[in-house]
Amino acid sequence: MSREKERKVYVVGHKNPDTDSICSAIAYAALKTKVTGRPHEARRAGQLNEETQYVLEHFRVKVPRLLTDLREQIKDVELKEVEGLRSSISIRTAWEKMRESNIHTLPVTRDGKLEGVITIGDIAKTYMEVYDSMVLSKARTQYRNIARAVDGEVLTGNEHSYLLKGKVVIAASSRILMSDFIDKDDLVIMGDRKDAQRCAVNRDVSCMVVCQNAPISDEIIREAEEKQIVIIRTPLDTFTAAQHINQSIPVKYFMTKGNLVTFKMKDYVDDVKEVMARKRFRDFPIVDNKGKFLGLISRRRLLNVRKKEVILVDHNEKSQAVDGVEEADVLEIIDHHRLSSIETMGPVFFRNQPVGCTATIVYQMYQEAGEPVDPVNAGLLCSAIISDTLMFRSPTCTPLDEQTARTLAEIAGIEIESLAQAMFNAGSNLKGKSAEEICFLDFKQFTVNDTVFGVGQVNSMSGEELTELKKIVEPHLEKARHSHGLNMIFFMLTNILTESSELLCCGPEAKEKILGAYDLPEDTDTIMLKGVVSRKKQLVPTLVGALQQ
Repeated sequence: MSREKERKVYVVGHKNPDTDSICSAIAYAALKTKVTGRPHEARRAGQLNEETQYVLEHFRVKVPRLLTDLREQIKDVELKEVEGLRSSISIRTAWEKMRESNIHTLPVTRDGKLEGVITIGDIAKTYMEVYDSMVLSKARTQYRNIARAVDGEVLTGNEHSYLLKGKVVIAASSRILMSDFIDKDDLVIMGDRKDAQRCAVNRDVSCMVVCQNAPISDEIIREAEEKQIVIIRTPLDTFTAAQHINQSIPVKYFMTKGNLVTFKMKDYVDDVKEVMARKRFRDFPIVDNKGKFLGLISRRRLLNVRKKEVILVDHNEKSQAVDGVEEADVLEIIDHHRLSSIETMGPVFFRNQPVGCTATIVYQMYQEAGEPVDPVNAGLLCSAIISDTLMFRSPTCTPLDEQTARTLAEIAGIEIESLAQAMFNAGSNLKGKSAEEICFLDFKQFTVNDTVFGVGQVNSMSGEELTELKKIVEPHLEKARHSHGLNMIFFMLTNILTESSELLCCGPEAKEKILGAYDLPEDTDTIMLKGVVSRKKQLVPTLVGALQQ
C-alpha cells in the first residue's frame, strides 16, 4: 500500500461536541473507510457531554481521540531515515557514511536512543583545530580504528585494545634526539629506519606505525609481541599517515551531546521552523518520548509538509471548528446548519440539507453507496437524531428525520422512547460539574458583523432540575463572557416536556435585543420562550436578524 493510501483522514465535529457531531463522525468515518479503502478516523474536538458519554457506553463504542489543532505536525513530514552510529566508531567511518548517503549530519545512538550528533563541520574541526598530540589517547582510540585510518594492517598486539596514554610522535630525528622525546606508551609514526624501530621498542611505546610497507625484522616483531606493543604497517608515506591518523578518533570525542536540539512527532511545524531559524544546524534529530531516535528533519523537508486532511461534520462555522482548520485540506463538509464562514483552499464536497440532524444525511449516504449500516452505527445514528430533534419535538425535525430514526432503531434493535428517556436523564445529570463546565457543555459561538456571541443549552425533562441549574449558571455568565472574549452570551434552559425554554442573557444590549426580537414587554423579568426548543432553527436565526438590523 502506498504511503498516501495509509495516511488517515480525520472526520471531526465542532468544539463542545454534542451527540450528533460525535455519532455522525464515527458512522461516517466507518462508511468512508469501507467505500474508499483508505483509513478515516473519527475524532472529537472537545470534551464529551454526559448524554454523548452515555450513548457511547450504551453501544460499547470507544470515545474518539481528541483533536485540538489541525496545523501540520512533524508526523506529517517525511523524515530522513538514517541508521544511528555507535559512539566508538571512527570519524573516518562517519565521514564515509556521510559521503555514501550524501548527508551532513549523523545521529550517534546506543540501543536506539540518541546520544549525540556528529556533523561534517565537526569532522572538519579535527583537521583545522586539533593541535594536541595527546588527542588520540584522550579520546581513547581503538587500534583497529588507527589501522583503518592509515589503510594499514595490524601485525602484532591486540587490535581491539585502546590507546589510553601517550602522545603521537614522528620518528624523524637522530636516535639520541629520539630518546629525548619518545616516552613510554607513545604512538610513533616511522619509516624503514631500524634505529627508530629499535628505539621505539626499547622505550616501551604502545604502538608503532611503520610507513611505506617498510620491512620489520623478526627480532623487532618478537620483542614487540612480548611487550604487547601494537605494530601497524601501512603503504602510506609518513606525511600522509600523520595527516590521516586523526581520522581514527571515535565520534564521541567530537560529537555534540549537550543541549541537543531535538523535536518530537507531535511538535507543530510552525513552532519547529521558529526554533530552526535561530540555530545554525542543517539537520535536526526527531526522537520519541523515551529518547529513541526516529529520523532527521531538515528545513528543506519542511517545505514539502503534507497538510492534514479532514472531513467536517455538523458545522461549517470557523469559530466552531478545530483550531488550524484554515491550514488543513478540508475534503468534505456534511452539515445541516446555516451557511457560514469556513473557507477552503480548493473545491470541496459540500453537502448541506435542511434536516434536523447530520445523522439523517449520513444514513442517506450509506443508502446511496449501497452499504448496509451495522447495528452499532445504526444505534449511534438513531441516538444522534433523538438528541438533535429532542425525540421529534423540535421544530427542526422533518418527517425524514423521524422516519430515518425509526428505520435505524429497527436495525439496532432498540426502543426509541426508553433510549431517549435514558439519554436525556444522563444529559441533565450535571452533579459535580462546575458552572463553567455546565455553561460550555453544549455551546456554540457565532459572529454577526462585529458582534461575537455564544449560545449554550441544557435540555431536561424536569422543571425542578432546570431551576437548580439556573441558580448555578446565571451568576457565572458575566465571567464566562469576559474569559471567552464574547460580546454577548445567551443560555437556553430547555424543558423537553413543556416544549419551552427559559433564556438567560448576558452582555451589553443582550436582553434588549432578545426582547425586541421576540416582541416582549420591556419590563419582562424572566424570559420564557414558549415553543422555542431549537437553538439552530428558532433562537439563532431570530438573534442574527435582530443583530443585523
